[in-house]
This record gives sequence, C-alpha cells and structure tokens, in this order.
Amino acid sequence: MRHLKLSTTLAALTLGATAASAQTPAPDSWIVTVKANGVVGPAYPGSKDFGVIAYPSFSLRRASTPATFSAPDDNISFALFDQGWIKAGPSGRFIGQRKAADHRELTGIHDVDWTLEGGAFLEVWPMQNLRARVDLRHAFNGHNGLVGDLALDFVQPLGAWTVSVGPRASFGDASYARAYYGVTAAEALANGRVTAFNPSGGITSVGVTAAASYTFSPQWTATGYVRYDNLVGSAGRSPIVKTLGTESQFTFGLKLAYSFTTSGF
Repeated sequence: MRHLKLSTTLAALTLGATAASAQTPAPDSWIVTVKANGVVGPAYPGSKDFGVIAYPSFSLRRASTPATFSAPDDNISFALFDQGWIKAGPSGRFIGQRKAADHRELTGIHDVDWTLEGGAFLEVWPMQNLRARVDLRHAFNGHNGLVGDLALDFVQPLGAWTVSVGPRASFGDASYARAYYGVTAAEALANGRVTAFNPSGGITSVGVTAAASYTFSPQWTATGYVRYDNLVGSAGRSPIVKTLGTESQFTFGLKLAYSFTTSGF
C-alpha cells in the first residue's frame, strides 16, 4: 500500500460542522458523516510485508433516513435506491501502484499502475441482524479487469457498541489475475527466484472480517476492525505469493467518524 497524506478537506469539513446539534433536524436537511481512516495491510496483493495508509471519506443521507450499518471494509458507495432492507447504487475503490523499485523481492517483475475501480453494489437484509452484500466493479487504468466482492455480516448492537463478524470472498477475471499474480518467462529469468506463471480468473481469496464500533455521541463514532484473507485459486498458486509473499493476508483498520446536519444540498 502506498503512503497517503490525510486530506485537509477532513479538517475543513469538521471545523465547518458547527450546525451539528442534538435538536431534531428539519425534514429537508442532510446528515454528512466525515471519516478519518487508518489502515495497516499488505503492501500489495500477496505481499508478506505491511504498508500503512491514511485517507478521508464521507457518506451522505437524508435526515429523515435512519442510520444503517456499514462494514468498515465496504468499498466507497452511495445508495441511490434505498428501501431499508434492500439498497443499491454505485461503488468504487482506489488501489495504489505496485512498483518493483519499492520492493526488492519483485526485481524484474512488471509494475502495476494505480487503479480506479468503478461499479455497483447490492445490499440485502434478509433478517434484522444479517446483511448480505455483493459489489461488482471494472477497473480503469492499472489492472483493467473485472473484480467483485461478496460479504455476509452478522450485526449485533450492544448498547453504545455495535459488533459484527462475517465471511468474505473476492474474485477477479484473467486480466486482474495476470496483473497481480502473473510472471512471464523473461520476468522469471530477471528475478531469479520465481518461475513463469500464467494465472486464470476466478475466486482469488476467502476470509473473514470482525469489527466493533463505539458511539460516543450522535456526532462521534469510532470503529476498529481486523480482516483475514487467504489467497486461493490462481492467486494462491502464483510464485509471487508462494515464493515471494504469503497466502495469509491480514488487514487492521481504525475509523473515526463525525456527523453533522446541513441543509446546503
């Protein structure tokens, strides 16, 4: 993962949130939630080394719409269709570049440019405490492939706490697999530690995410989480993973969220 600076937009929005109060908001107002995110995870897919990133994000909902659960490892998304038990809308994710110059073990292996993935999500609550979500995206720049995520979460409020846990699965097409897990014969020769490998698409990882959130006030919430992914299929068999990295991928995250009400939209 690349090291990113936390945008000053976060500070500006927080300082400008003086309109937040405990009063009942007007029906036509909006609630903006600004988040500061810190993540420690694999330096690149399949890496045994860790990287750290920090970045801002935000969400927006009408004041008349109650707050709902979102997993801390959800991709950035916005529900254009929301009926409470089912919602759908656009989603996206940014992945930083992978450069051989930054990782000695990747000497001779191709770089992967930064990637912006865009697509859509569908989320369903078949039971009060059970959420299912599917997210499908296509990449622009970088790996240029089709990828997706499946998630299932059991969610339990406990006073000021909300805890959740559930399985995860990710998949990608051949273009995605070749970008991150493929090795050509020339690259294998240049690297000296790996053999040539031409991966195919399919399920790339299975795992689990556990999270806990604490609500200090209607404005402030903190969330911590841990995610484990095991690389499988072509991804797990790649020499980039088997020889240079590891199939076991751990991610640790912390989010601090601040919500305020505004009528400026």
